[in-house]
Amino acid sequence: MLSQIKDIAESLFPRLLEIRRHFHAHPELSGQEYQTAAYVAGVLSSCGLHVQENVGKTGVVGNLLGNETDSRLLAIRTDMDALPIEERTNLEFASCKPGIMHACGHDVHTTVGLGTAMVLSQLGEQLPGNIRFLFQPAEEIAQGASWMVQDGAMRDVNAIFGLHVFPSLQARSVGIRYGALTAAADDIEIFIQGESGHGARPHEAIDAIWIASQVITTLQQAISRTQNPLRPVVLTIGQISGGRAPNVIADHVRMAGTVRSLHPDTHANLPQWIEEIVANVCNAYRAKYEINYRRGVPSVQNDMELTQILESACREAWGSDQVQILAEPSLGSEDFSLYLQHAPGTMFRLGVGFPDKLNHPLHHPQFEIDESAMLTGVVTLAYAACKYWQD
Repeated sequence: MLSQIKDIAESLFPRLLEIRRHFHAHPELSGQEYQTAAYVAGVLSSCGLHVQENVGKTGVVGNLLGNETDSRLLAIRTDMDALPIEERTNLEFASCKPGIMHACGHDVHTTVGLGTAMVLSQLGEQLPGNIRFLFQPAEEIAQGASWMVQDGAMRDVNAIFGLHVFPSLQARSVGIRYGALTAAADDIEIFIQGESGHGARPHEAIDAIWIASQVITTLQQAISRTQNPLRPVVLTIGQISGGRAPNVIADHVRMAGTVRSLHPDTHANLPQWIEEIVANVCNAYRAKYEINYRRGVPSVQNDMELTQILESACREAWGSDQVQILAEPSLGSEDFSLYLQHAPGTMFRLGVGFPDKLNHPLHHPQFEIDESAMLTGVVTLAYAACKYWQD
């Protein structure tokens, strides 16, 4: 089965290059993936899949029927959206849309998803069960997965696989992570209400700017003394505004930021922990406060058994030298985690780095990938899918 999958994937590689370069040259922002979705639907239909469009607004679902000797339904998810970044790669197939770029590799993800569908569709009766391919919009704004779920994309799914490109790993290699892969990501907005006064007489006012600085400092200090250091928390205030004039004490400050965590219990307790600290600081200085804490996406927690299947598939396909067990998770976020609320799953890192040139990070205007990595991604997903039913 493995040699057959590799042979089919290699024969399809020129077509995969064509597809990926088309997506790269024609990126679309979150929730606007109309042309990408139409292209995806066309390729899936040509492979004989049953296609549903407009799932999760601009998402596409393709169902591939196997011989159904195994009743379990496996899903494979890839995302399609680009970023509002001006591309500076000088590639022949660089973005033709000013200010929009596939700087996070979703063009690769979509192509790998299509390539996997193309390969598995050629196995015919050798495919033991049914596969549902999810081509998701709006991952960059952490909305697309919830849209897809609301439209029934995870109905009857027993397990799900996903991938994300990783420029820190060289092409033709794969990164496997057991347990937490990415962080939960929440948004926070804090308002401090003081009382205005003359800058020369601070004792007659309640200085919202100074109190806001105490809130920020206390939050950062409290992380190291009240949170378990083995369950990391990162709190970043990225915006702060307040004040009207240099000699007027500000009566109002707004702060906004992001909160990242890995452990589910820590994630659950963060709103209360933050409010207690803000309340204590504000009460000490007679200020009022308001907190808007918005849950984002939870941490991606890779399922142990499915990750073992994936690791085994990778080692058989590429040899142990090309498989890395990742020692650390990322504090980035991924709405793949929302699918895991409905079925166990696992996501792997696809190495796309060049061995002999500078590899720019994700979301960089000069981000590029070694396109040979797509073959690795397709074979890995296709073979892991087959091994899922053999387990």
